[in-house]
Amino acid sequence: MFYRLLKYVLIGPFLRLLFRPRIEGLEHIPEDGAAIVAGNHLSFSDHFLMPVVLKRRITFLAKQEYFTGPGIKGRLTAAFFRSAGQIPVDRSGKEAGKAAIREGLGVLAKGELLGIYPEGTRSHDGRLYKGKVGVAVMALTAGVPVIPCAMVGTFEIQPPGKVLPRIMRVTIRFGEPLDFSRFAGMENEKAVVRAVTDEIMYKILELSGQEYVDDYAAKVKARGSAEG
Repeated sequence: MFYRLLKYVLIGPFLRLLFRPRIEGLEHIPEDGAAIVAGNHLSFSDHFLMPVVLKRRITFLAKQEYFTGPGIKGRLTAAFFRSAGQIPVDRSGKEAGKAAIREGLGVLAKGELLGIYPEGTRSHDGRLYKGKVGVAVMALTAGVPVIPCAMVGTFEIQPPGKVLPRIMRVTIRFGEPLDFSRFAGMENEKAVVRAVTDEIMYKILELSGQEYVDDYAAKVKARGSAEG
């Protein structure tokens, strides 16, 4: 109920008015049934703009920090994400990754849309980074299609560290669903899930036009911080 209130009354109309999103490929989102929407992640605004343009509800795996922030801002952020039905994910290790996959599979088992950012974190420089294989494991285990999505312009409106977004028009592109049924039952094969993940990331790259970096965003950020 609160999700619909946010989308259609409290936040959705406001975001549409401010950012006037161009929407391409919306017909690729299935009208019903489970599917994964896998997108690039450029901005905190992505969490709001993609759900606004979709006709169906989508549940994201959101980083746990959004639910544990300090102070009034932290409590408000946590309340918002919980009310919107988003799922906190601990990204601190291998076991945490398995827990995230279980949560995602639970959403898919209910025939719903699952949103995920395969890069695992926001891009700090606007480039597209190597995807983590959790998206492939979930797609193969659940036997569902993956719809690639590209957010274009959200880095410019709200790059990491910018609190208030610039008012600019953005584009949201959805690609044709990717069918990986040929790999059914192979979700434990490392080479297969890596290949599937890379195919998903390539499709996102085609839609976004970003520069690609064959390394994980979190590692590149950590190296940059160490060097700084």
